[in-house]
Amino acid sequence: MNLATTLAAEPNENLASISNVLIYSAMAVYLLAFFAHMAEWILGSRSKVARTASAITARTDAAVKAPAVTAKVKGGTAVLDRPQTAPKVVTRSAAGRRDVPDGPGAAAGDEKGDLYGRIAVSLTVLGFLVEFGGVLTRALSVQRAPWGNMYEFNLTFSTMAVGVYLVLMALKKNVNWLGLPLVTTVLLDLGLAVTVLYTASDQLVPALHSYWLWIHVSTAIFCGACFYVGGVATVLYLFRDSYEAKLERGGQPGRFATSVMERLPAAASLDKFGYRVNAAVFPLWTFTIIAGAIWAGDAWGRYWGWDPKEVWSFITWVAFACYLHARATAGWKGRKAAYLALIAFGCWLFNYYGVNIFVTGKHSYAGV
Repeated sequence: MNLATTLAAEPNENLASISNVLIYSAMAVYLLAFFAHMAEWILGSRSKVARTASAITARTDAAVKAPAVTAKVKGGTAVLDRPQTAPKVVTRSAAGRRDVPDGPGAAAGDEKGDLYGRIAVSLTVLGFLVEFGGVLTRALSVQRAPWGNMYEFNLTFSTMAVGVYLVLMALKKNVNWLGLPLVTTVLLDLGLAVTVLYTASDQLVPALHSYWLWIHVSTAIFCGACFYVGGVATVLYLFRDSYEAKLERGGQPGRFATSVMERLPAAASLDKFGYRVNAAVFPLWTFTIIAGAIWAGDAWGRYWGWDPKEVWSFITWVAFACYLHARATAGWKGRKAAYLALIAFGCWLFNYYGVNIFVTGKHSYAGV
């Protein structure tokens, strides 16, 4: 065995230690970003949003109670004045749709809130760079793709999810509302990775020594990150849709609900965003399954063997296909389709965590 082979077979412990330090450092930075996002939502403009929503509601109520026409008599001539009507909080343009403008964002346009928002995004960028460094040094420590076990997969998944968010921000998309739930779940994901799922750096089993590792697993991670973003949008759509429906019925949501919901995009915007993300990534998820089948043919001599991971990947594909089909069907728009989207994302989560941890199959060789 030559020197190069020996070095490749033995993980570099120094680089592995640096990777661990960087991951913990990223968690610290994300924690600061979490506090900054919380400050953006709470300290920046909560009272301003509540006051604005209350004022709109009050003007609307006053307009409803005002007489339709008033008459003033001047010198024997009747002058008809039409009362000033306030804008409606909610109007319908078509069945199942509302003409509601998007909210002003997490900071609600407040100068103080915008400052906290910029700090939060800056810290999120810094956390992303530090975590990416941790993933890179983990890969260098074993001279391979850092996707050999659940620990490495978790690190790359959370890095990719933050990367998707930052790319959308760079493209000037209205995704400020995504910052707080994203950083919160990334912290939980990293906490799970460094405690329950941690695995020391080591070489791969022979079946994984293939260029298909770079193709199949990288696309699976990217698809998961995009499905996550779509899932968050879908959950928030359900909350915002319920809020708008309550306003439409004449209800009065609480101050906290008003403060949060009024800053989010309208239900229609969230619904459209979640749909576009899922629809855009679905073909890539199809390619991921096909690439996995080709790799299985090379590694195990068969393209499909009803392994649990293969089965649940296909179930996830069917679930998202049903969701996309439902969106194209007149009777399955809105909340019904959103429930299907969440079921599909739940299938992906079970395929990601449940199958790897609780089910034994050919994909279990990497441990947790």
